[in-house]
Amino acid sequence: MADWWQLVKPRQTALLVFTGLVGHASASAPIARPGACAWLSLAGSLVAAIAGATILNMVYDRDVDAVMRRTRHRPLAEGRVDPARAALAGLWSSWLGIGWAFALAPLYGAVVLLGWVLDVAVYTMWLKRRTVWAVVVGGLAGGMPVLAGRVLAAGRVDVLGVLLAFSVVVWIPTHIMTFSVKYAADYRAAGIPVFPNRYGVKATQYVVGLSTLLAAQLMLTVTWLLSVPLGYLGAGAALSAVLIGLAANALVSPDVQRNIRLFRFASVYMLGSMGLVLLARA
Repeated sequence: MADWWQLVKPRQTALLVFTGLVGHASASAPIARPGACAWLSLAGSLVAAIAGATILNMVYDRDVDAVMRRTRHRPLAEGRVDPARAALAGLWSSWLGIGWAFALAPLYGAVVLLGWVLDVAVYTMWLKRRTVWAVVVGGLAGGMPVLAGRVLAAGRVDVLGVLLAFSVVVWIPTHIMTFSVKYAADYRAAGIPVFPNRYGVKATQYVVGLSTLLAAQLMLTVTWLLSVPLGYLGAGAALSAVLIGLAANALVSPDVQRNIRLFRFASVYMLGSMGLVLLARA
């Protein structure tokens, strides 16, 4: 059970599902299913779809994971889980989540399906081993849950939902590229193109700095457009200031430890910023 639990990357899945709940709560006039029923349906469908996509990604990348020191002890890489059974589980979970989403609302289902296709087919199977720019598609996939949550509540794709999604899209480089700097040798050995190996650490730091600034600006814009109380807006600004400060520090004096601090706080920042939106709407 521990091996199967590891296959769904529970922390990553939980963070993405949380953004979906925030997207739902951000809509001022929910038209889907009110109260706890809507949240349980939203969370359940997203958990199934995201977990299914994650399992399929790990099945496809098990050869790469076996080469990299960071991932070689994963269940599929070490052969502790049968790939065929894992693939079947991933397909069934994906079918359940996407089908559930379409049953709730066709447009919501379409957004969930788009996120699944971007993550599994476009990012993992097509682009990840070919170009460093695959991270952009990975970011788009990561932005779909929050957009899906708002679509389920609002019944349409609107500007605020797109801004929420793109706040995740531009946050992804801060999260992923700082990680790839530390494990650049691993990625080189596995043949996975990443920014530090292709363009150098300094150029990667500039991209991280720009994405950090954009992510902070977008989240503050979303918070302002939602007309949240001033205290929540101030707390969001404080989180953004810390994130920008860490990115600037890593840019001026590149260092592995500074990158790791930025990597860790990037997750705290997204969780905290989304949490402020959720609390303000509640």
